[in-house]
Amino acid sequence: MSHYPAASFIKSANLPKQFVADSGAEVAFAGRSNAGKSSAINTIVNRRGFAKISKSPGRTQLINFFTLREDGQRLVDLPGYGYAKVNMAMKDHWQELMGSYFNQRQSLAGMFLIVDIRRLLGDFDWQMVNWGQEVGCPVHILLSKSDKLKRGPAKAALLRVTKELEGSASVQLFSSLKKDGTSEARAVLDKFLVCG
Repeated sequence: MSHYPAASFIKSANLPKQFVADSGAEVAFAGRSNAGKSSAINTIVNRRGFAKISKSPGRTQLINFFTLREDGQRLVDLPGYGYAKVNMAMKDHWQELMGSYFNQRQSLAGMFLIVDIRRLLGDFDWQMVNWGQEVGCPVHILLSKSDKLKRGPAKAALLRVTKELEGSASVQLFSSLKKDGTSEARAVLDKFLVCG
């Protein structure tokens, strides 16, 4: 049973004018193209295939809006970044689209940033954290694929990232495969949506 039984796809947007109405509260999910963002969304919502997973990283090229609850609470799947083999024009378009999204959305209540625990924070990840700070949007980082590391190295990675962030974002270990950290992530998502 899904934690969000009313969850459903609304629409995709390639331009700011295509965004859904800016009301209610929404939480954005961002991350590198191969960080496991779609898997994390599916695990948290507890719906297989809710967010489309591709064998080729970087296939999420639009901003995808989903209803989570019928009272105007939404999840937003942002385009993956930093890996996809696309031309400069497409990358520039993504940059503009993301910038417009963060600068315009009054309903943005929080952001989940999915980071592969084996890669840690890269330049694009820091840009997302900074965007969140600039617009007053709390950021929660999922160190995904934590099952790929043994417990000691995973905890060391968590401590390192926590220290680097200096309080600018919260962070946790997460594994879509093992479902580790799912209840913690859902609690943060619900908190963002309610506080938004």
